[in-house]
Amino acid sequence: MTSTAQAGNALATVIAPLIEGDGIKPTSLPGVSLLCLSRHQARTPLLYEPSLTIIAQGRKIGYLGDREIYYDPGHYLVQTLPLPFECETYGSPEAPLLGISVRLDPALLSEMVTAMGNAVQQAHTPLPMASVAMTEGMQDAVLRLARTLHVSVECSTMGTARIRDVVFEALKSEQGQALRALVMGHGNYSRIVQVLSKLHTHFAQDFSVEQLASQANMSPSTFHQHFKQITRSSPAQYLKRLRLIKAQQLLLQDNHNVNQTAAAVGYRSVPQFSRDYKRYFGEPPLQHRRQEQALRV
Repeated sequence: MTSTAQAGNALATVIAPLIEGDGIKPTSLPGVSLLCLSRHQARTPLLYEPSLTIIAQGRKIGYLGDREIYYDPGHYLVQTLPLPFECETYGSPEAPLLGISVRLDPALLSEMVTAMGNAVQQAHTPLPMASVAMTEGMQDAVLRLARTLHVSVECSTMGTARIRDVVFEALKSEQGQALRALVMGHGNYSRIVQVLSKLHTHFAQDFSVEQLASQANMSPSTFHQHFKQITRSSPAQYLKRLRLIKAQQLLLQDNHNVNQTAAAVGYRSVPQFSRDYKRYFGEPPLQHRRQEQALRV
């Protein structure tokens, strides 16, 4: 057995007693969640907040445009932007997918990047979402964090330090530059990040490419090129996917009907909303809601 597999087994052993059913469940430590899925989940649209996702057992494949992103016990996912993407999950009742997620807190990230100065530099273009090979340092840091979750007094006294350990290891990785770009605010990548932040806050509004390019201080053609390079979609496609995922979240709350949901996410035509929703999720809005709720029972 390889050291990576052994570390994955050790992490799975530590977090398994903390798991209570399928899904993403928060822990007593803010920003840290546990993942479990005891079945295979076909490719489905998702939206992760900026986070680190470490898989202890099972595996996932993320699809972002033409990119396939694999993460498993040998690789963890570094997600620096809340990008809509699609994900396939491999788990079973005998060997469920098990993992741990650490939300990237902007204040903590800024503090750590500032403290590290220019100690970590990579030459490649930042990627907003990528898998990174699991290092011994990251294995040890995540295992310490998982063990801390078992003891409430340790969570309250050492929890933040354990999270810092994990984030520090991510900052030293090949994705460190993407994390640093969120804080440093330099270059085309950071300009696109600012535009994406605006879209996520005001997703129900309509924006032209010219308006977004102006915010990024770029020409429309340069903006479109950099936006597509980072998100693997055009601005119009990105906004549509973002709206549909936000719509799914509203529908699952049960207090929004289709008409209300369509209006809340910026659609003026309910039939057009229903058509776009079915194309993206494979089912009409209400049928998809029933299926999702049945899986969560």
